[in-house]
Amino acid sequence: MMNYRITLLPGDGIGPEIMAVAVDVLKVVGGQFDLNFEFQEAPIGGVAIDATGEPLPAQTLEMCRNSDAVLLAAIGGYKWDNLPRHQRPETGLLGLRAGLGLFANLRPAQILPQLIDASSLKRDIVEGVDIMVVRELTGGVYFGTPKGVFETETGEKRGVNTMAYTESEIDRIARVGFETAQKRGGKLCSVDKANVLEVSQLWRDRVTQLAPEYPDVELSHLYVDNAAMQLVRWPKQFDTIVTGNLFGDILSDAAAMLTGSIGMLPSASLGASGPGVFEPVHGSAPDIAGQDKANPLAQVLSAAMMLRYALEQPVAADKIEKAVLEVLEQGYRTGDIMSEGMKQVGCKEMAEVLLKVLTV
Repeated sequence: MMNYRITLLPGDGIGPEIMAVAVDVLKVVGGQFDLNFEFQEAPIGGVAIDATGEPLPAQTLEMCRNSDAVLLAAIGGYKWDNLPRHQRPETGLLGLRAGLGLFANLRPAQILPQLIDASSLKRDIVEGVDIMVVRELTGGVYFGTPKGVFETETGEKRGVNTMAYTESEIDRIARVGFETAQKRGGKLCSVDKANVLEVSQLWRDRVTQLAPEYPDVELSHLYVDNAAMQLVRWPKQFDTIVTGNLFGDILSDAAAMLTGSIGMLPSASLGASGPGVFEPVHGSAPDIAGQDKANPLAQVLSAAMMLRYALEQPVAADKIEKAVLEVLEQGYRTGDIMSEGMKQVGCKEMAEVLLKVLTV
């Protein structure tokens, strides 16, 4: 029996609903593969602000550090939109990433055959798309200094954010990109803006210098504007993409929408050591919270990524992923992925069907 301590961060909106489904799935799979999960729950985001005044309480961060992995649902909502930036739920998420040293974000965008017609692009464009975006998480313009709104000598306000990367920061995320590509199709596209940004010139230089260490990976480069265009024009050309924080934030969402629903996609945030954070890429959807309308499948697939990348339990991860595909094959859909001829269900019924498939 393998024992794992998992910190659960249900967060806000639909978070608690979809987290409950993922926990039930892990319990079933754990029983099948002799995996014992010790779950501990902590507040983050809006619920943490309401309870403590802080989006990331020190106790939550400490609990996460002392776990084998962290499963996060969603944070934020209209209720907290007008708070000062340092008190907003999103600040808690940035603090969690920095506090755990999570510098690499893995965002898969895979077209599931059962949902191919949900994409806004033509079938022949998206059929077979399977992309992994590797995004740098703890550097770049979101963390660079100086930053802020300053007053000039003339009294005019001037907003400043600094995009900065050191060689070591670039090297470590590039290595994650190369190693991820080795496990996939052997193609890595590095995305930058080296034609106008000095920081991107350094980025391209460092990635290029590392390439000879990975002779089995075909390296290419694209400027970020061209990469965005190519994702829409011919997404099947991409296997693995590695890029900085800002560009990765934008491109990973663009890649996600190729699949037709952001509600189906998981993600992993990893560091050099210590626990990773696994979460769906969608938001907290406060407009449907508590109405049994949420799609729990991205949360469930995030749990599968946790098994695969953090706990080294790939067979258990496979079992969950295959069960999700089987549920879709049987025609069950939540509202966000509903199509003609399918059976629409709520969050609870989707969970029941999924658990039934897992136990067959």
